[in-house]
Amino acid sequence: GEIFGFLGANGAGKTTAMRMLCGLSTPTSGQACVAGFDVYKETEQIKRHIGYMSQKFSLYGDLKVWENIRLYGGIYGLSEKRLAEKTDELLAVLDLESERNTLVDALPLGWKQKLAFSVAIIHEPRVVFLDEPTAFLDFPSKVEMMQLLHRLSRQTNKTIFLSTHDLELALQIADKIWLMDKMNGVIIGTPEDLSLNGSLSTFFAHKGIIFDIETGLFRVDNEYITQLRLIGEGQGYAMVRKALQRNGILADKGVESEFCIEVGDLKKEGSFTVYSQKGEVSKADTIEELLEKILNNVAIC
Repeated sequence: GEIFGFLGANGAGKTTAMRMLCGLSTPTSGQACVAGFDVYKETEQIKRHIGYMSQKFSLYGDLKVWENIRLYGGIYGLSEKRLAEKTDELLAVLDLESERNTLVDALPLGWKQKLAFSVAIIHEPRVVFLDEPTAFLDFPSKVEMMQLLHRLSRQTNKTIFLSTHDLELALQIADKIWLMDKMNGVIIGTPEDLSLNGSLSTFFAHKGIIFDIETGLFRVDNEYITQLRLIGEGQGYAMVRKALQRNGILADKGVESEFCIEVGDLKKEGSFTVYSQKGEVSKADTIEELLEKILNNVAIC
């Protein structure tokens, strides 16, 4: 019932690790066990327990969408009744019902990827390995797929191993993260623990990208021309901080400065208050208006 996210640079070994755990590649040493079975000694026994979708998934392009699902389900020996039920269920869950009778070759690539996912789980495996399951999906569909994986893990008690470059989405849904690095091996922990102990910051530390421990997300490392004190909390505080950082101003509660911004109740007029060095106080209703007040004041920058 947990999701494990494989994170790492290209060539770090994410796909290789998955293929080993699925019994598709043989390790030079060691042992791989899944669901209590040795994947190399008990291959037949674990087939029903594992689902796998690779980056280079294979489908039958000259068959219809529903026919692909039924065909792969039949390989695992599902009864005709169960095949029909599972096919209808997967088409509905993955929003493919409207394309039920479409030939696979005519599908957009992102929809083919969703179909490949349905093929990987039609036999109801206990453990599912997914190599870049959102690579060809648009952003709303990426989010929907991640939400689906989260529900699947919780409602069916499946274990899901997910290799992905969608870092922020993975950090939001994964119960455990495997940070894979050729030099340092594998670091494992919850996203929160890896944030607090600095593993994520260190792991992804390179020019232009910073892991923001306050938000738990990655952001562009802008060069700051000044800094100021920002007071507030919640969404308003986070959005003002983001807008200022984009404009080269480091804003934070911990900064000591004569110039200060306070974020108040967003439901009221003048929710953003600006205190200048001269003791002047002004109000702004929107972040756009707030930025104009600050950026036009050359003296503070």
